[in-house]
Amino acid sequence: SEADCYVSLWLPTATCERSRTKTVRNSNNPVWNETFYFRIQSQVKNVLELTVYDEDFATPDDHLLCAIFDTAKLPIDRTVLLYFKPSPKAKEELEVEFKLEAASGPHEAIATNGVLVCRELCCLEVEVAEKKQQKSKKELSLTVKGSFEGTQDITLGPDGVASPSGPTKFHYIKYAEPTLDVMLPKKRRYHPWTCKYSTETGSPVVMLNSLTMGRKTTIAEEKRFDLNVTAQNCNCSCHQDLDMRFGFDLCSEEMTFLGKRKRYVASALKNVFHLQQDLQDHEVPVVAIITTGGGLKSMTGLYGSLMGLKKLNLLDCVTYISGLSGTTWTMANLYRDAYWSQKDLDSHIGEAQKQATKCKMGCFSMDRMKYYNKQLCQRKEEGYRTSFIDLWGLMIEYLLNDGKDSHKLSDQQEALCDGQNPLPIYVSVCVRDNYSTNDFKEWVEFTPYEVGLLKYGTFIRTEHFGSEFFMGRLLKKLPESRICYLQGMWSSIFSVNLLQIWGLSHSSEDFWKRWTQDRIEEVDEDPVLPTRPHELRTRMYTPPGPLSSALRGALTDRFSVAQHHNFLKGYQLHNNYLENEHFCRWKDTVLDSRPNQLMQNPDQLGMIDAGFFINTSSAPLLRPQREVDVIIYLSYTTGSHTSSLDKACKYYSEQKIPFPKISLTDEDKKNLKECYLFQDSDLPGCPIVIFLPLVNDTFREYKAPGVKRCCSEMEGGQLDLTSRFSPYCMFSVRYTDENYRRLLNLSEYNILNNSQTIMQALQIAMQRRRQNMC
Repeated sequence: SEADCYVSLWLPTATCERSRTKTVRNSNNPVWNETFYFRIQSQVKNVLELTVYDEDFATPDDHLLCAIFDTAKLPIDRTVLLYFKPSPKAKEELEVEFKLEAASGPHEAIATNGVLVCRELCCLEVEVAEKKQQKSKKELSLTVKGSFEGTQDITLGPDGVASPSGPTKFHYIKYAEPTLDVMLPKKRRYHPWTCKYSTETGSPVVMLNSLTMGRKTTIAEEKRFDLNVTAQNCNCSCHQDLDMRFGFDLCSEEMTFLGKRKRYVASALKNVFHLQQDLQDHEVPVVAIITTGGGLKSMTGLYGSLMGLKKLNLLDCVTYISGLSGTTWTMANLYRDAYWSQKDLDSHIGEAQKQATKCKMGCFSMDRMKYYNKQLCQRKEEGYRTSFIDLWGLMIEYLLNDGKDSHKLSDQQEALCDGQNPLPIYVSVCVRDNYSTNDFKEWVEFTPYEVGLLKYGTFIRTEHFGSEFFMGRLLKKLPESRICYLQGMWSSIFSVNLLQIWGLSHSSEDFWKRWTQDRIEEVDEDPVLPTRPHELRTRMYTPPGPLSSALRGALTDRFSVAQHHNFLKGYQLHNNYLENEHFCRWKDTVLDSRPNQLMQNPDQLGMIDAGFFINTSSAPLLRPQREVDVIIYLSYTTGSHTSSLDKACKYYSEQKIPFPKISLTDEDKKNLKECYLFQDSDLPGCPIVIFLPLVNDTFREYKAPGVKRCCSEMEGGQLDLTSRFSPYCMFSVRYTDENYRRLLNLSEYNILNNSQTIMQALQIAMQRRRQNMC
C-alpha cells in the first residue's frame, strides 16, 4: 500500500508547540501546499526541524525523513525554494519554500552574554470575580504552554472562597505565540425532547499577545463568576534585571577576596624566600591545589598534604583549593572553622580520625532510618525532588559527624571575609538521560559565593541553588540545602552506568557507541546556500530503532542521579554561540551543535560526581579569568595515578586549553616517584603543574625527610595502597587508627620530602610574572 504522509514542523525558539500539515493518504508523491508562519528573534539560533512521517493508526507513525535547517542561512525579503534529501543518491526529497521578512512593531528587549539569550518576559495574572456563592466546589484548569507554571487549577468553594487566594500568575515568553487555555467547570443541561441531561465543557482560548498590557480584561462571563486577566511586562533588557549573574568574569565577591588573599600570599612568599622587598600585586602568583577523588583515602590524604604545606609555611601561598568526591569531605569539614589555615591542624585531623575509625553499623539502625525518612520528607516538603543521592548524603553526614550537620555552603563565606583561607571550589558534572558521560557532560562549579555552569556563563547565588528560575528570574525560592546533600552529589558512587563500567574494563567503547549515539549526517540543501561561520550546516537525523533504543537505555541508565531545579530553564542560544570563545572552550558534548536538543531544558539538572568523567577537580581552575600560575596536583586515586592525569592532558589539548604536556617514561609509569614538575614556557597562559601522586616510595625507609627508620620503625613505612585487599580501597568506610595514621603520615611526608620542587615552581612563577610586566 502507499504511504499516508504528513510533515511535522518544530521551531522551539518561536513556539512551544509543534505544527503539522494535513495527512495526504495513499500517496507516495504527496503535495501539501500549506503555509506556516513563525515569528523569530534574529539574535537567537533558530533551527527548524522538518520531519516526514507515515501515519499509522495501529502502531507509532513511521519516521521517513528529518531535515534540520538553520534559518539564519535564509536571505531577507527573498523567496527561496529548497529540496532536502536524506542522501545525495536518494530518490526521496522534501520540497519547501521559505521567505524571511522583517517583522513590524517594537523591538524585543533581550539580554545576552553572547552564548545565551534572555527573551522578553511577561506575567499574566488571572483572577476570579464571584457573582454568586457556589452550591458546590467548581474547578477551573488554566494552561499557558511553555510558561514557567504550565497548568494551574483554581477551586471555587461553596463558601465563596477561591483557592488559591489572590491572583494566579503565569510567566511566559512574550513572543512565543503564547495562549491561555481555560477549562471551565462542567455544565449540566436538560433536554426536554429526550428527557436527559448532557454535560458540556467550555474551553476558551486567549491569544495573550492580543491583550493590552496593564489592562484588566474579562475573558469568560459565567452565571456565578467572571474570569479576568491582566498581562504585565517583566523588565529583562539588561543583566541587572536578572536574578542570576550573566557573564564569564569572576563575581565581585571573588574579586574582592583575591585582593585580600594577595596580601597573605605576598607575605608568605616573602618569608619563605627571604625576599628583601615586598611583592607588588602583579608579581604575586596564583597557586591552586587540585585533587582527585578516592573516598576515605582521598579525605585522609588531603589532610596530610595540607599538614605538610602548613609545616613548610606554604599553605598561605595557596589561593584556591578545588575538590571532588572524598576530598570535598575534608574541605567541608575544614571550612566550618573560619580561620582553619591560620591555626594548627591537629584538632581537625584528630576529629577526622575519630570519624574515620568509628563503627559505621549505626548508619543502618532503626533510629537512623527514621531520621533519614524524616529529613527526606522535610526536603520534599521544601520543594526538592528527592532521590537515592539525598539518602546517600545523609549517610555521609553520619559517616563524618557525630550528629546533624546544619552547615551550608554559603556559610563558608565567613572563612573568606578577610582572605584568610584559600577559596574552596567544589566540582561536579551535569549529565543527561540517554547519553553516556563521554557524550554529554557539562562542568559545574560550586563556591561559597556562586554555583555556575562554565560553558554558558550563568551563575546563581549559592544560597539560591535548588530554587526555581525561569528566564533568569527567581520565581520560587527554596531553603538552601544542607551541605551533606551536596556531598552526596559530589561523591556519589551510585551514578555509574554500564557503559562506564565497560570503559573501565576494556580499552574501547567504539562498539557500544554505535548503539548509544544518534545518527546525524551533514547534507547539502539544493540549491546550496552559502554558510557563514556561525551558521549550522543542514543535517539529516535518523532515529534509533527499537533494539537500538532499548540497548541505549540499558547502557546509559544510571542507578541514581542528584536532581536539582534547572536554573537555565527558558534560556535560548545566541545566533553566534558557536563562535563565542568562552563557549568553545568547554564545547565538548554531542549536543553542542544541536541547539534544539541542547536547550530543550529538562525541569531538573542531573548532576553526578565529576570522577565519572575525569577524576580531577582542575576544570574550574583553568578558567582564564582565574589566571592560575601553579597547580599542585594531589592524586589520591585508588587506580592508576597517571590515568586521570593523561586523560586531563588529552582533554585540555582537544579543548585548546593551556596545559603542559605530560612526559612520563614507561618506567616512571610503572614505578612512580613522589613528585614531578611539568611546564611549557612556550605556551601562553599555561600553568606549571606539580604532580604529587600518593605513592609509597622513600617513605618505606624514611620516617621524615633525611631521617632513616630504625629496624623497629620499618613496619610504620609499610602501606598496601594498590592490592585488591588494600585497607585503603575506594569502598572502605572505616580505618583502624594505625592505618589512618600511616596514610596521613605518608601524604604529609611526600609533601615535605619534595619541598624543593614546590618552591622551584613558585620561583619560576614569580619570575614569569615579573617578565610579563616588563
